[in-house]
Amino acid sequence: MVEPADPDTLERAAALIRAGRLVAFPTETVYGLGADATSDVAVARIYEAKGRPRFNPLIAHVADVSAARRLAVFDARAEAVAARFWPGPLTLVLPRRADCPVSLLACAGLDTVAIRVPAHPIARALLRAAAVPVAAPSANPSGAVSPTTAAHVVQGLDGRVDMVIDGGACAVGLESTILDLSGADPVLLRPGGVTAEDLCAVIGPVAMPGADAHARPKSPGLLLRHYAPGIPVRLGATAVGPEEALLAFGADVPGGAVETLNLSPSGDLTEAAANLFRYLRALDRPGRSGIAVMPVPERGLGAAINDRLRRAATPP
Repeated sequence: MVEPADPDTLERAAALIRAGRLVAFPTETVYGLGADATSDVAVARIYEAKGRPRFNPLIAHVADVSAARRLAVFDARAEAVAARFWPGPLTLVLPRRADCPVSLLACAGLDTVAIRVPAHPIARALLRAAAVPVAAPSANPSGAVSPTTAAHVVQGLDGRVDMVIDGGACAVGLESTILDLSGADPVLLRPGGVTAEDLCAVIGPVAMPGADAHARPKSPGLLLRHYAPGIPVRLGATAVGPEEALLAFGADVPGGAVETLNLSPSGDLTEAAANLFRYLRALDRPGRSGIAVMPVPERGLGAAINDRLRRAATPP
């Protein structure tokens, strides 16, 4: 099932996608579970494989901006951020074009579509070969920790994917930033690799979603409980409780944990983001009372890291 990322693999993977099958592939953010976004049946297979709520939309991945414009209505704001941040870890939520071929199932029945042009060379080569928009949520069971290696995909979805393309570890390690430009005011639905500060520098002030955004999400990643390990997650930890593992950050690390992994001993938020999901997975072991998480600064990529951690810590 796991295949090397060579030209033959990419051609076979593209053929699988066009045939309505599921292919997991690397992006710069996390591994995606890809299927033909224009096929209701293929999109339904994604939901089935992930055990994903039907009301949670999927992101359509395309090879370039020209392909994105065929799916959605771009205004001046969308053109500006696309020119600055695509290809890259930014998803735009935009009004669907009247002739948009993306399945309404992938859009959860909304009149908007979420689109991204990824930067990873393997992802871009696959999208060019497939020649269709590819719906690709993270390649893991719904709500679980996102995969940043091919082994993580197999661990979570073994037997439910037709092919996994091994492109090594993901560089960013966090899902894409999601910016909603479907209304009068830009709204940052999900922080990620492109920070709020980055976006404000291009289009001015960006609002945050309302308190009820999770009730009928306009994009992935808005459910209150998401990215969750199988054991409890405790945030803001300055000490470690009995039988707790510790997800540390920075140099001043308390002792006493059954296992400690440090997102970044030097306090580098980019390094911390890249390590987040891999370390959460590694600390998620039976017999432990939970995972204690040290504070991470709420700035730059720290906002995205803390967003994922808050969702992981939400009780079921």
